[in-house]
Amino acid sequence: MFSRSPQFIERTWRRLMTGFCFAVFGLGGIVLSVTALPLLRLRAKGDEDLRQRLARQLVKKSFVVFIKLMRFSGVFNFDFKALEETKNIRGKIVIANHPSLIDVVALISLVPNADCVVKAHLWRNPFMRGVIRSTGYISNGDPEGLIADCKRSLDQGNNLVIFPEGTRTAPGNSVRFRRGAANLALRTQKNLITFRILCDPPTLLKNEPWYCAPIRKPTLAIQYLREFDITQYQTANNKVSIAARRLTRDLQTYYDKVLEINEQPEPGNQSTHYRVARS
Repeated sequence: MFSRSPQFIERTWRRLMTGFCFAVFGLGGIVLSVTALPLLRLRAKGDEDLRQRLARQLVKKSFVVFIKLMRFSGVFNFDFKALEETKNIRGKIVIANHPSLIDVVALISLVPNADCVVKAHLWRNPFMRGVIRSTGYISNGDPEGLIADCKRSLDQGNNLVIFPEGTRTAPGNSVRFRRGAANLALRTQKNLITFRILCDPPTLLKNEPWYCAPIRKPTLAIQYLREFDITQYQTANNKVSIAARRLTRDLQTYYDKVLEINEQPEPGNQSTHYRVARS
């Protein structure tokens, strides 16, 4: 017989609970698709915009519950300082760096009236396609109609969540923004709201199995940064493509500085901290 250290036991527990939480997430998508989401059609009484709005509110609340589950099961600590700043956001493009798998879940749990652009293959995912169709989330499978769909959503007061990197960036690598978010902001004439996400220690990385739990419990922190006013990039002599390159460059330079200065959480922020916004 040999004893296991408390650290080994705690880490094994987090591995098991991570698998449990993701199983709940997948099954939850199916359950919502066959129960609550169809009932919203009756409540909306044929009003498609109302049905989608109600579906997004339900998804937001479900993600809040999922974040709580990850906290109470000991998988994560959460430090959402950005909660207060998100309350009055309306008709904006919300962007953030993208270090971990649960970034989009965390942001949607915070941002009111959140809409998002999802990869086309997720529309075929049996766990998520019912939710995606009910909410009216925007597919990137139709590039020609993408801008129009995004503008329509933003004009309705929704906030569009986008990760300019397009995928998760590995720790130690510099962020590399694509021009999609900047191009969208210029073509829809909507400002960008910037957030910083920190996962310390890094976990749920790209190309890393979900069960590779770090030695100590990670903290996912979301911090509001600033609003980028795009009017300075909209000039009569500037082509959108040129302005988008300039805006993307400025966004990346800004994020490089923010992430370099704030590599570690502030002292005293390691404890679990999560407040639930009332919808």
